[in-house]
Amino acid sequence: MRLSALPCFVFGLLLCTAAQNSAAQAASPAGPQLRVASAFDAQTMDPHAIALLYHSRVSTQIYEGLVNRDEKYKLEPALALSWQMTAPTTWRFKLRPNVTFHDGSPFSADDVVFSLQRATTPPSQRAFQLSGIAAVKKVDALTVDVQLQTPDAVLPEKLSFVGMMSKAWADRHGLQRAQDFNAKQETHAVRNANGTGPYKLERYEPDVRTVLRRHAGWWGWADKRSGNVQQVSFVVIKSDATRLAALASGEVDVVLDPPYQDIRRLQADPRITLKQTADIGQQYLGFDQSRPELEGSDVKGRNPFKDLRVRQAVYHAINVPLIVDKVLRGQAQPTGAFLSTLVDGSPADLDKRLRYDPARARQLLGEAGYPNGFSVPLDCVNVAWRENVCQAVAAMLTQVGIRTQLRSAPSTQFFPKLTAGNTPFFEVGWTPLPDAWNSLNGLMRSYSREGQGTFNAGRYSNPQLDKLIDDLRVEPDLTRRRAMVTTALRLAADDLPLIPLYRRTLTWAMARNVSLVQWPSDAVELRWARVGTAGAK
Repeated sequence: MRLSALPCFVFGLLLCTAAQNSAAQAASPAGPQLRVASAFDAQTMDPHAIALLYHSRVSTQIYEGLVNRDEKYKLEPALALSWQMTAPTTWRFKLRPNVTFHDGSPFSADDVVFSLQRATTPPSQRAFQLSGIAAVKKVDALTVDVQLQTPDAVLPEKLSFVGMMSKAWADRHGLQRAQDFNAKQETHAVRNANGTGPYKLERYEPDVRTVLRRHAGWWGWADKRSGNVQQVSFVVIKSDATRLAALASGEVDVVLDPPYQDIRRLQADPRITLKQTADIGQQYLGFDQSRPELEGSDVKGRNPFKDLRVRQAVYHAINVPLIVDKVLRGQAQPTGAFLSTLVDGSPADLDKRLRYDPARARQLLGEAGYPNGFSVPLDCVNVAWRENVCQAVAAMLTQVGIRTQLRSAPSTQFFPKLTAGNTPFFEVGWTPLPDAWNSLNGLMRSYSREGQGTFNAGRYSNPQLDKLIDDLRVEPDLTRRRAMVTTALRLAADDLPLIPLYRRTLTWAMARNVSLVQWPSDAVELRWARVGTAGAK
């Protein structure tokens, strides 16, 4: 279909009304507006409730961390001006003065102590990246000490995306603990927010839109990198065709997830600018490796995925290069690595996949005691490109005897099931930090309620890998850390807690008067966004 404006009945009443409201806002004297469309919703405004990309895209505009990242994705100061290790198990953070929350109250050490304690306490899903923090102490109004159980040379890296909340505001609204997202808990923080960031929440309509307005009192606007956008709307449009139609008609300015089949056509459209970069994250398949019987399977009394040979069979059965070529239209890179080489210590030689070999897959199934295969449901989020990949995977597995039934669900159902470990077989994506410990601890460490293995949905457990991950957390020497990361990733390649699939080419489709900085994490930094007459960078 050609990019063109569509009549109101194509969009549906709700979207069209929202688009008309946006058009009226864009015509107001408030200043430049930016409307960003995606298939995903942020799901909550609580900064510590969940740790999903689609949530972080929004929440980090409102709630700042002690640290942030620059245009090159390198660590830079945010609410902390500086940090240093003052003792083997203590990091001291000097806070930025004269910072205020959106309600006008001052930011201080009390808020940092409260926020870090909240983020490290279940049911916060940010707890997994903060393991090892023993206490957070106020030294003075602008100084905080983070005391650790054991030394941690890269603690500041782990503070990315951990938002600072107002203690007084949280106390006033009964928000001492993070929202229990998996239990569908409703709190004041789900639809309300009070951060220090460049944008403040104007309204949140779940699965429809989130509207942010520029916080004029933000400390960082004097930075020469700052943009000019006064209001931002994150619009949820699940249909691929409708997202592109909204871009073509000028009802949105940016589409963060254009459909792969339209990329080449968009490149030739003079009205559209594309920004592309390699994803630091990637997609995986994961297995239930804890339950004695596989849920939803015709094999009773056994769990085939506990057998390495079955996991290897799954690997050999999937033709990822074909999926990349035909389903993703070349907009991805097959990988055999568990983490991108952009992650410190991830070796390039692990990027090579095991060969596609259906005959070997059937042989391994027979050796494992499943000569006739078995059936299993595959859980997948119901966004078009992921669902299409899952359909292809299911067909390939069925051909070798693993009779796979696709179960698609919206993200509001899929992700709670994932973090609760209630899925027999699943497709999942992960966006790592440049330091590997966060990913290894979140994805492969044995699960515990204290914050290890929060996203280890298959409840995989390997004591040898656990020890490596725990030792990595406390290793101060960066050369030894890299070697330990490599060892851990090689062990994972041998034992297959997950099956690595591919890394996407991240593509944003934008109106030509929009300028954005694109990180490899697929997150948008609104503080740098510009809308004007100049071409996009």
